Amino acid sequence: GQIIMSEVKERVQALREKMKEQNISVYIVPTADYHESEYVSDYFKARKYITGFTGSAGTAVITEDRAGLWTDGRYYIQAERQLEGSGIELFRAGMEGVATIREYVKEHLKAGTCLGFDGRTMNAAAGEDYQKLAESCHASLVTDEDLVGDIWEERPEFPVHGAFVLEEKYAGESAVHKLARVREKMQEYGARWHVLSSLCDIAWLLNIRGGDIPHVPVVMSYLLMNETTCLWYVKPEVFSVTELVYGKEKTQKIFENLREAGVSIRDYADFYWELEAIPKGDTVLLEKAKVNLQILQSIPKGAVIVDKSNPEELMKAIKNETELENIRKAHVKDGVAMTKFCYWLKNNVGKEKITEWSASEYLEGLRREQGCLDISFDTISAWGPNAAMMHYAPSEEYEVVLPQEGFLLVDSGGHYLEGSTDVTRNIVLGTLTQEEKEMFTAVTRANLNLANARFLYGCCGQNLDILARGPLWQLGLDYRCGTGHGNGYLLNVHEGPNGFRWKIVPERTDNGKLEEGMVTTDEPGVYVEGKYGIRIESELICKKWQKNEYGQFMEFENITYVPIDLDAILPEEMTGTERKYLNEYHHMVYDTVEPYLTDAEREWLKDATREI
Repeated sequence: GQIIMSEVKERVQALREKMKEQNISVYIVPTADYHESEYVSDYFKARKYITGFTGSAGTAVITEDRAGLWTDGRYYIQAERQLEGSGIELFRAGMEGVATIREYVKEHLKAGTCLGFDGRTMNAAAGEDYQKLAESCHASLVTDEDLVGDIWEERPEFPVHGAFVLEEKYAGESAVHKLARVREKMQEYGARWHVLSSLCDIAWLLNIRGGDIPHVPVVMSYLLMNETTCLWYVKPEVFSVTELVYGKEKTQKIFENLREAGVSIRDYADFYWELEAIPKGDTVLLEKAKVNLQILQSIPKGAVIVDKSNPEELMKAIKNETELENIRKAHVKDGVAMTKFCYWLKNNVGKEKITEWSASEYLEGLRREQGCLDISFDTISAWGPNAAMMHYAPSEEYEVVLPQEGFLLVDSGGHYLEGSTDVTRNIVLGTLTQEEKEMFTAVTRANLNLANARFLYGCCGQNLDILARGPLWQLGLDYRCGTGHGNGYLLNVHEGPNGFRWKIVPERTDNGKLEEGMVTTDEPGVYVEGKYGIRIESELICKKWQKNEYGQFMEFENITYVPIDLDAILPEEMTGTERKYLNEYHHMVYDTVEPYLTDAEREWLKDATREI
């Protein structure tokens, strides 16, 4: 529901009262749970509560007389609308001349006062940085207060949903084996202990999935391990809920699997004080950017911290043969749902009332028919100008009826036992302008050029990003986001360390090499405020190509089987090679999806994938 601006003002006022009591002159509210998750459950949406801005990324900073919200390029337009009249200023993070959060804090933090935030929702790397900043301003840090929580009257429940074992026929590797691999890495780093709090890494490591974050099948938990023991800290209620949701056998299966892997279950609430028992002088492996400040502060001062990327991150990014086989199957199911959707939409728009929202609901229904467990993120279904907002979400309340003109941009995906999918297509609803066709053709070329890349082993996403941006930069255009991201296996659809982007951003320091078995999205776009948004997104598996005197060459396998709308393509704007890429791609889409369609759908697809 919409948050009323007068309410936001009252909340900010109430927060300021609490700040005064603690002598806090600046209070930071990040978008985070205790695990540094990208998406958070409703219980943790403190930043949304205090600002009224509903996007998935952003940080609020409240001072005695001012308030600001920082968010990235995906959300500028949305944030501007949602903050209107709230008295909260929008800071467009990353734009030229815009103060960073750090600069803003430095400017407003008064000597002799405190800088405050909830230490469980601030990552340790940033937390240490703020510690230094506070000292340089002759101020101190207050991190043991959840001030927003203190004023939040009807706060949603802390998430506790059921959990289930991801069987080896899907995971392709046992938890026993994964733990052994992590212990090898610990030895390599000379670490006796390893602290893990990132939920997707824990889910991957233990082969357990849950439902504690909307559309991210994880279990709220922490993990602490050494060379012999592994402790999993989880709310005890999880198991009673599991029994309710999945039955007794599934609950037993969890206990059996954990026993087999030598994992002991502990209470979620005991984690911080049990960390205090780590012997002084012991070495602890953790990633400061992925654990919260309170975790770091709970480890005894005498312990040696090895701050490295969690070894699980790279391990889970490189999918094994079983996972890859499954992921291809998931994409076939998903491609069938998407193709049926394109057929339905193009044949019925203008004949019956279809809205952005009802279209997204219809698509979800088609996915469920294919065995989808849940959508993998909130579907973006955006017509015309709405599509210029990269992360626009349709709603039932604001009806946008689809006309027979322009595009519907649909960015969506599903979680299957065989893996997670993420695909975007612009579907032509009727008449288009010449400019829309030119832009759509440029984005198609961008997508195809990257998908067909061949490159030497050792390249990272940064080396290849220009292949996608090239056709747009040539026109003096760009898009304010990365070109692609790694994708999890029945986990978060955004996963590191792989990705395609041209600049190094602080949160992606480790712009890793592209390894065989990595799955990365390819999603260039063009967004023109007030007019249209175009994005074509497919997923690519990285694999070996040929080896010769120059080294090992790599290439991609495109595993998204959904037609690219030829009604918006200007063939004369494409090179012969690019037309060949598109024809080959469409040939593959037809062959893959055709067996699962009705006769009418098959006839339509034959035309939709015709050679140009």
